[in-house]
Amino acid sequence: MHLGDLDTPSLVIDLDRLRVNAAAMRERCRRLGVRLRPHVKTTKCVDAARIQLDATTGPITVSTLAEARGFAAEGFTDITYAVPAAPSSGPELCRLAGELERLRVDVDHPGTVDALESAARRAGVRLELMLEADCGDHRCGVDPRAATSIELARRIAASPDLDFAGILTHGGQSYRSRQRSDAATVAELERDTMVAFADRLRSAGLEVGEVSVGSTPTVTAAHHFDGVTEVRPGNYVVFDAFQAAIGSCSVDDVACWVVSEVRGVYPQRRQLVVDAGALALSVDPGPRHVDPGCGFGLVCDLETGRPLSGLTVVKLSQEHGLIQADDDVDVSMLAPGDRLRIIPNHSCLAIACHETVHVVEGDRLVERWRPIRGW
Repeated sequence: MHLGDLDTPSLVIDLDRLRVNAAAMRERCRRLGVRLRPHVKTTKCVDAARIQLDATTGPITVSTLAEARGFAAEGFTDITYAVPAAPSSGPELCRLAGELERLRVDVDHPGTVDALESAARRAGVRLELMLEADCGDHRCGVDPRAATSIELARRIAASPDLDFAGILTHGGQSYRSRQRSDAATVAELERDTMVAFADRLRSAGLEVGEVSVGSTPTVTAAHHFDGVTEVRPGNYVVFDAFQAAIGSCSVDDVACWVVSEVRGVYPQRRQLVVDAGALALSVDPGPRHVDPGCGFGLVCDLETGRPLSGLTVVKLSQEHGLIQADDDVDVSMLAPGDRLRIIPNHSCLAIACHETVHVVEGDRLVERWRPIRGW
């Protein structure tokens, strides 16, 4: 089967590009002297993770318990659950901890620590906890400058049922970058904030084994990781239109797109309708801070992958995508049945919309992967 034979809409990953991206990140981390713990939520696919790790079984990062269960079942043995745990998840986390060589769990609230401690005591296991700190994104995490944060770390370290494994953060504000140098500035803040937090904890008599940072924009732009032990980028393995817009990669580096078929052509209003709607592309608004008119994905030629200038996905409904053409573009050059590539704004969300990932080499379908779904 070839690219043009796929049912539409179909999510496609270019295997050669994925391999190149994975190898480049491994080499970058090796050169910068930091461990790579890739976030597998981007593809949620075991085969992709094995390529990211060069056929080893960890370490990896996950964002759902379904991912943790799924990757553990496939032999991955060192997993960090990098979303603040729910107090109710204690029993399942304890079961996983008993099966894996290492499970580290993200926390940022005393009530969650209490709940996980009780669950660990009842299960007869020790849970390794990572204290998440806020380095400026203001999504999750404790204030690394606050005395209460040191007290929470001390509380974890003193527990007979818990281990204080270290600290982690996510420089999510890097996604507000306009160019690579902006992301490098965020990477410096992310690193320096966490190194300083680790120093404060050590000065308080606490051992800090792990200092974990990372996002694709910061890891691809950082100049050094002195004082950091590991990084957790994920999107880099396939990239997307957003990463290309902010300078994390070029469009040629993107290894993920949706094949979509033209269903309607309307020259009088310079519009096309395609069968890739919100359930195929997601409704991520993309890098509007860079280009307010970016639309819901980058429209490209099916065969070459080159962006088609003057065509913008301006609106999505559940099964429809509306493409608006610029004044100087004649949409009658396309007809119902023609096919396009659309590079999603956010590959992580787009992949999660699809039950099957179609893996190609060139234009030839070579594999089908099944993303791990659920929570």
